[in-house]
Amino acid sequence: MHGSEEPQPWIYNQTVGGALAETARRFPEHDALVFPASGTRMTWAELDHEASRIAASWLEIGLEPGEHVGIWSMNVPEWVVAQFACARIGAILVNINPSYRQHELEGALATADIATLVVGSPYKSSNFTAMVESLCPEIAGATDREWTSPSHPRLRRVIALGAPPGPGWRSWRELATPSEQAQLKVHDLASAIRPGDIHNIQFTSGTTGMPKGAMLTHHNILMNAYHTGHRLRYGERDRICVPVPFYHCFGCVLGTMVAVVHGAAVVVPAPSFDPLATLKAMNAEKCTAIYGVPTMYSAILDHPRFAEFDLTSLRTGIMSGAPCPLPLMNKVESIMGVREICIGYGQTEASPIITFTSVDDPTEVRVGTVGRPIPGLQVELVESVSREPVSRGSTGELRVRGHCVMAGYYKNPEATARAIDSEGWLYTGDLAREREDGCYRIVGRSKEVIIRGGENIYPAEVEEFLHHHPAVAEVAVAGLPDAHYGEVVAAWVVLKPSATATADDLKRFCHDQIARFKVPRHVMIVPELPKTVTGKVKKHILREGAVDSLDLAESARVETA
Repeated sequence: MHGSEEPQPWIYNQTVGGALAETARRFPEHDALVFPASGTRMTWAELDHEASRIAASWLEIGLEPGEHVGIWSMNVPEWVVAQFACARIGAILVNINPSYRQHELEGALATADIATLVVGSPYKSSNFTAMVESLCPEIAGATDREWTSPSHPRLRRVIALGAPPGPGWRSWRELATPSEQAQLKVHDLASAIRPGDIHNIQFTSGTTGMPKGAMLTHHNILMNAYHTGHRLRYGERDRICVPVPFYHCFGCVLGTMVAVVHGAAVVVPAPSFDPLATLKAMNAEKCTAIYGVPTMYSAILDHPRFAEFDLTSLRTGIMSGAPCPLPLMNKVESIMGVREICIGYGQTEASPIITFTSVDDPTEVRVGTVGRPIPGLQVELVESVSREPVSRGSTGELRVRGHCVMAGYYKNPEATARAIDSEGWLYTGDLAREREDGCYRIVGRSKEVIIRGGENIYPAEVEEFLHHHPAVAEVAVAGLPDAHYGEVVAAWVVLKPSATATADDLKRFCHDQIARFKVPRHVMIVPELPKTVTGKVKKHILREGAVDSLDLAESARVETA
């Protein structure tokens, strides 16, 4: 077991709204938010005031403490204001993935009992307000703001960030200066909120099943934000470039919340990831940190105008959300100049960081491991079935206990009981090994282990090896059914632009370099990998497609018989 302790930080007994107020007091004139796409720039004092103003305005239109407030939008300033307005009055923020379509929105509204929905302006192919009206035609047909939806009886109000499409909508811009009475009520409600109260419901990514709503407390999020920022050595002079989505923990905990706790500025290049906009923002705002999943870093490094921009201000950052190939990490350090880039490991249910490297770790640790547990957490590796601890150096399922563990899944006690045992251990489903120095390496998902003729194969190891081939840009490895071995290794490979390599070339590259049983039986060259917005590969889609295209259905039946 690995545990880590240190004196409790200043936010230990704080709330999210209290943390914002304290940072606004300490650094009132420092930049808090910079959105180059909209020309928005807010100081900490301005953000603090705006959060309270919106919270008071919400109270005046009937929003109540404890109410679930969904936000369905791209990365815009109002998203962050809503995040802290909820925290001020004890409303619960529900993050909704902006890539959702109507059916998925319907599931989110029902699963999380959303009463107020903040809806973004149309963006590219996503007309958010039109999808809401299609889902709830009562809103489109309303003659005023008093309406009910029989299919979604808990939904009481919708607030458009842009122009409201009809009288059934409220407009963010119409949320006027609230009354003094409402402002006093905000103060009273903020004083009554406790660190253990639920602040946020975030849906798990749903790569292997239906999304569930993880309930995160003020304490969960603030402790995670503090310790992550501490490992990055953040201070009030840091400027964090955040091109990752706010709806995910990466954006709204490791981004905005880490910045609040440490007084750093958040620079948001565009409503969604754009490599050129990110390069321009880092250059113009002299960012000291950059966030992204591996594919984002690849897109930035490969951009044809990369050399035009001065990135010498960059010092640190986070690469996370998906396995981080060593060759890419080395390029981020040497070419981008992010000398203190760090890797984190975690999941939504853990608020999200469990282990993290530190800026003063040697390069080998920062590019080859996911670091050590953050302070205040206990981590163990156990057998997935018996849940008995494994010896150091052996592979086991990683479980964690401490301040990061969610309060549970909303309205889903059965799933909560499967994830968190009676002693407070959260079972991640991820397989890891602990090194002698206490750092961890993630080797795969417990359900993704490929068992070929009795040999356990961890996809992450094969993926990491294939990334060393000069033609490989991206790779995903999973098991496919086989009548003889039970399962065999399969690899889906995206080649670099203008690179050429065949499936046989890649198989030959593996021979004599890795164990024969790990060499992929099937190699598919594909134009892209199906992913979630945060960069996680949807391996179940790859596997299902290959079973059909390779006519392996009969082998699949043999495997499961």
